[in-house]
Amino acid sequence: MVNLDSTILPAISVISTVITSFNAFPYSPGFDIKKVAALAESLPKHSWEYGTTAQALLELHNPGLSVFGSAPFPASESEMGKARALKYAAENVELGTGYSALSRGNGAAGDPASLGVSAVLLGKSDPVFAKAAQETADGLLRDVPRFWNGAISHRARVPELWADFMYMAPPFLAYYAADKEDAGLLQESVRQCELYRQILKFNTTERYNGVWMHIIGPESMDRGLWSTGNAWAAAGMTRVLATIMKAPFVNGLEWRQPAIDKLTRYIKEIVDGAMNAPTDDGLLRNYLNDLNSGGHGFGEISGSSLLAATAYRMAVLQPQVFGNNYVVWADKTRAVLSGNDRNGKPHITSTGIVTPAVNPLAWMDTKPFTTGSPEGQAFVVLMYTAWRDCVIAAKCSSSPGGSAEDSLAKAAAAISSIENPEHESSNVMKRYHGRLARHLPHHGSN
Repeated sequence: MVNLDSTILPAISVISTVITSFNAFPYSPGFDIKKVAALAESLPKHSWEYGTTAQALLELHNPGLSVFGSAPFPASESEMGKARALKYAAENVELGTGYSALSRGNGAAGDPASLGVSAVLLGKSDPVFAKAAQETADGLLRDVPRFWNGAISHRARVPELWADFMYMAPPFLAYYAADKEDAGLLQESVRQCELYRQILKFNTTERYNGVWMHIIGPESMDRGLWSTGNAWAAAGMTRVLATIMKAPFVNGLEWRQPAIDKLTRYIKEIVDGAMNAPTDDGLLRNYLNDLNSGGHGFGEISGSSLLAATAYRMAVLQPQVFGNNYVVWADKTRAVLSGNDRNGKPHITSTGIVTPAVNPLAWMDTKPFTTGSPEGQAFVVLMYTAWRDCVIAAKCSSSPGGSAEDSLAKAAAAISSIENPEHESSNVMKRYHGRLARHLPHHGSN
């Protein structure tokens, strides 16, 4: 948590006094999304969890500020003052320096950047956050180790590439670049996606060709096809893509369209691979090609919901590539979450816990996580917001068995609400039970 000194408190106070919410929940996804969202806010304890939830809250409550909004650049100052996500981020930043300026003492170089978009927006009115955003970007580009091909390491001490990095750093670097109108940095964010794909894309002729391995590096090697890792990568590249498509200053630049085409292809590879992977009880398996439901191949909600969110987003961003079959696939995932598992238990409990998830701190754990995954909860919120916005764009249906056209009338009113919210009322390897854990403690300066 941030040290609430005299430089931070005013920003939080201003945001708190003017928060006005529009109707973020115009449609029912088939379950109580409000309870899911409440747990997404209360469960996080680590930097990437806070950052992911902040992004989910931004897309949920202030979609005009998100890169998926119609005109996110330049950011609307009037809407920033009402952004629940920014208050949440400001309260959960722990200021440091360099690449860890937004999460002091974090051994992961990439995770603090998950709070970077919030820091850029907060920095419009608070120089402390503006400085932290700049230090985070500079630290990633100058101080963090690089892999042999130039990819920025996810870890601070050794060059190591994690698929998770793709949701943390490239979207932040792209957003920071768009805000500063830095074309070179925006291109670098695309290049990082390309470099990560070069190393992590799995070489196979199986139907799930296109998916990525989880980690390549000397400390935490995991060549497995982790569902959540693939979701992190695809969803992160979707945010980079949206940034390029929405940043006015790059319109007409020679490299823009090739970058859009490249990212679209990379995202499609992963989503196609996931769509062709075997499932378990209607959900993607924790490790996509592991058929042992009692081992690492159990169906789980984290990777499933974030990849469904990606499909919905791409159906709006690139409908000529991501046609109705992608929407149908994502709808099936949403429908599964609305129902019961094979044992008759609801996937979403009466308190809003989404199950079964992968253990967010121990991805090799063979026991499904049922007490509430912070990132899993946020992923379901991201799936809901992507579906909601897809309905508004008339690319998805708001009702089971309906068509996108059936939702067009409702979408017109919802568009007005979202676009004009003011008019709406109110590094020692740690192990858990012998399994690799994500949160690797920070020792020294790395």
